[in-house]
Amino acid sequence: MSQRDHLPESDQHLGAGDPETKQTSLKKGSLGLLGIVFFVVAAAAPLAGLTGAFPVAIGVGDGAGAAGMYVAVGIVLLLFSVGYATMSQYVTNTGAFFAYVGRGLGIVPGVGSAFASLVAYITVMWAILGFISGQMKFQFAAKFGLDLPWWVYSFVIIALIFVLSATSVNIGAKLLGILLSIEIIALLIVGIATLINGGPEGINVGASFSLGSIFEGGFTGGAGIAFAFALASFIGFEATAIYGEESKDPKKTVPRATYISVIAITVLFAIVGLGLVTSLGATDIANKVFELTAIDGVPLSDPSAVLFNASTTYVGAWMTELFGWIILTSLFAGGLAMQNSAARYFFAMGRAGVLPKALDRTNKAQAPWIATILVSLLALAITIIFILFNLDPIVHMFFWFGAVSVLAIVLTEILV
Repeated sequence: MSQRDHLPESDQHLGAGDPETKQTSLKKGSLGLLGIVFFVVAAAAPLAGLTGAFPVAIGVGDGAGAAGMYVAVGIVLLLFSVGYATMSQYVTNTGAFFAYVGRGLGIVPGVGSAFASLVAYITVMWAILGFISGQMKFQFAAKFGLDLPWWVYSFVIIALIFVLSATSVNIGAKLLGILLSIEIIALLIVGIATLINGGPEGINVGASFSLGSIFEGGFTGGAGIAFAFALASFIGFEATAIYGEESKDPKKTVPRATYISVIAITVLFAIVGLGLVTSLGATDIANKVFELTAIDGVPLSDPSAVLFNASTTYVGAWMTELFGWIILTSLFAGGLAMQNSAARYFFAMGRAGVLPKALDRTNKAQAPWIATILVSLLALAITIIFILFNLDPIVHMFFWFGAVSVLAIVLTEILV
């Protein structure tokens, strides 16, 4: 098999390339169904979504209808997944969108979608890096009196993610499985405990899931804002196809992993989202969120207060204490998943001749070695830039790059 076999049909004129060897191919059959699901759900980082995006969707979006909006977005993405999964039956390529768009629309749109995907995954990784660095600085200072600059934690996280990305993809999948299981169990405990208790007003399903509540304010207003934050919380679900070359029986595994991932994320957000709405009461919930999340009079400064308030009230202070650490493991898992996705895109583009050929090199574990180094160096570079300009890792790094990533991935999904 040569490199040209990995190109979309419209890319064949780029050249045949060298014959594929163990040093230029990913390890086939190393990931099963659950392994891919772990990578994809970890990339979505549900805890980060429920402590960051969801409270904002309530406050400046459509209020109690935010929980329903997450379900609506999940349904839309499930419909998208039907066509997406069908394409995986015909094309198995770690470049995913690059191959799909290139096969359907031609080389120029294909390469464009590849770069858009790279921008999305890299900026999400940078956003996560900023968030976890800021959180670690706060957590370690509060718990251990260790007041280190945020960038020290950033360098440590970059190094750890690099080491795991450079090993067998199966090792990363197993670690993500453990971290993700802890995260999901903790979230479900809070969501279910709150629903059992009923909160101050009882469970109001209609306030969250009726069409009027979901689309309150219209797409030019609150509903549109909630839609954007909900969509951002699903980023990463499309990464199932990225692991096709490394999966067992990709023509079956990739479609199944796609459906399972979207459904799992949607159900989780529905249960915990309704639980968080119930914990405050649906009536005038936006103002309740503003009041609860305000720091020095600035609303939404601490959106995690919504989940932590529910966990303290309906489960116990110990759960909130635990969440302070679980959010770090959730962000780390998301960063690892995004690093893997970005590295595999660089690998696919190097193999196709769109980027320097050296990017298609793999190591003894058949991980995309050079591409992984490049992604890590880019993360180091952006951290150094933020240090030099004295920019905040959360206010600037997280929010800036988070917004860019949403635009990039939406553009790519439209092309697909």
